[in-house]
Amino acid sequence: MRTGVVDIGTNSTRLLVADVDPRTGTIEDLHRESQVTRLGDRVDAGGRLSQEAIGRVRATLSAYRATIDRYECEANMAVLTSAVRDASNGREFTEGVRSEFGLDARVLTGDEEAQLTFLGAMSDRDGASQEPTVVIDIGGGSTEFIVGKDHRTSFHVSVQAGVLRMSERHIHSDPPAPSELQALAADTRRIFLDGLPAEQRGAVTRAIAVAGTATSAAAIDQELDPYDPERVHGYPLLAATVELLIARLADMSEARRREVVGLHPDRAPTIVAGMILLDEAMRVFRLDRVEVSEHDILRGGTLRLAGLG
Repeated sequence: MRTGVVDIGTNSTRLLVADVDPRTGTIEDLHRESQVTRLGDRVDAGGRLSQEAIGRVRATLSAYRATIDRYECEANMAVLTSAVRDASNGREFTEGVRSEFGLDARVLTGDEEAQLTFLGAMSDRDGASQEPTVVIDIGGGSTEFIVGKDHRTSFHVSVQAGVLRMSERHIHSDPPAPSELQALAADTRRIFLDGLPAEQRGAVTRAIAVAGTATSAAAIDQELDPYDPERVHGYPLLAATVELLIARLADMSEARRREVVGLHPDRAPTIVAGMILLDEAMRVFRLDRVEVSEHDILRGGTLRLAGLG
């Protein structure tokens, strides 16, 4: 079965075209693409999706629709997350995605987003594993934490702290002032601790980090140019490395960050906040490392379309 799944997130819009075997769950990626579209730009302050941001996403979706048609996908899905959930004009935008681009557009609840993300992240894991695992998904407007074993979740929460939201809230200097970084870290820590019960934090022994912040950290640490998903997937990212990346990137102007090997230039405005979010996530779970994964909500959506999740 050939599927096309689009993730319309707060910071980026991504596409995965894949062949999936409904009997075995085996997935073959045919085409992956990502564009930083910043749909959630100023949603935290104004409560609405801006026309400029909507225009960026519509242009990207037009190209993605052509790709889906070229690959002759049998089924498609577009998942919309934090920015659209929070925006007063989110429903209107979703209806436009559905009617204009012929995509099965669904605004996910935080719970649904967490379940699809966990499904994707654990899709290539040994089903016999009983190690309590947290999947950390740092997005533009929110961060999802999903705890479980094997392919079954036991706890999940979506908290209102993402790279775009926290950048807009706290970073107003270039490079960021130390006081801004401290305030961002403290705010993030409070939000994470409020959303994560102590018994869930204490039970976890392994972590998988998905999405742009984690994959960027792995690419920067390996100085990948061009980006190589095979070297990113499964990469062990140490807490000490994340701390070093924060210090290095926060000391640069945005213009200099755009030239960092391994970092997509469009992620330069929000990568410092992303690294702080990742660092605080590791701290609250007392983790000394996370495993970076290329498998996330796009893969979960693919399995769901095939009736496997």
